[in-house]
Amino acid sequence: MQILTSESLGGTWGTILLPIRADESIDWARLDPALDVLLTAGLDGLYAHGTAGEFHALGEDEYDRVNELLARRCERHGVPFQLGASQMSAQTCLDRVARARTLRPGAIQVTLPDWLPLSRGEVLRFLARVAAVADPVPLVLYHPPHAKTQVPADLYPVIRREVPTLIGIKVAGGDAEWYARMRQQAAGIAIFVAGHDLATGRRHGAAGSYSNIAALSPAGAMAWQRMMVEQPDAALDVQRRIHAFFAEHVQPLQRGGYANPALDKFLAHVGDWADIGTRVRWPYASVDPTLAERLRPLARERLPELFPQT
Repeated sequence: MQILTSESLGGTWGTILLPIRADESIDWARLDPALDVLLTAGLDGLYAHGTAGEFHALGEDEYDRVNELLARRCERHGVPFQLGASQMSAQTCLDRVARARTLRPGAIQVTLPDWLPLSRGEVLRFLARVAAVADPVPLVLYHPPHAKTQVPADLYPVIRREVPTLIGIKVAGGDAEWYARMRQQAAGIAIFVAGHDLATGRRHGAAGSYSNIAALSPAGAMAWQRMMVEQPDAALDVQRRIHAFFAEHVQPLQRGGYANPALDKFLAHVGDWADIGTRVRWPYASVDPTLAERLRPLARERLPELFPQT
């Protein structure tokens, strides 16, 4: 697969969501048709082992099997792909990077080690060593708001200088002032923001999203992205309605303690584009699937642009 650059990395990317059986095993037979949908939805690329992919709950044999499946299928379909190598242990992360590199992804995503916060120097040491092991595959720093180490904006120019193969970052996004600061401090790094904020993000220079909207509706996420180019004001109206739907039906679940993987699987069950289910691995709680099923008609009524085939 062609290696990505900070200039070519962009757009709406969808993730593998793992169907989990009652005995905690991965239902590989259900995963295959779900991957078929993602591969034919027109997404800019696919990735594995972000938060929604439950990388934190996988054994190393399962991690390798997901990687091999995604790489093989994406190569066959000519779809760009990235592999996450994140792990709370820096040593395990490094091992995952070495194995992921052999599958020639467009980029490898990593998070910072997460038991103890890192100093500025330790952030640089971590990324530099990971980049050396990943070479020639570039890195994307997967950096959610709940990360224990928060990278300040003024560290990005140093990272870019000392780790030039870091081509992208996934961050939550912010207001206009935040984007202005990041355009200056993170110049030369593709900025990916939350999927439900992509219409605003693109206006301020964001390159794309590892998208929770693609979890809700892969084809709909791409239809919305096209609208951002052709009808930007209409796309902003869709974003407003997405926010309203999330405020009413997703954020209460989040406040109730459900983790992000459970919320993304809940969205996929609302979207009903594949048989994934809402079960996440122990010890995390799963959303009742009947709640998603009750919301399906409402989601289509309020967000018809995200369901172009229904």
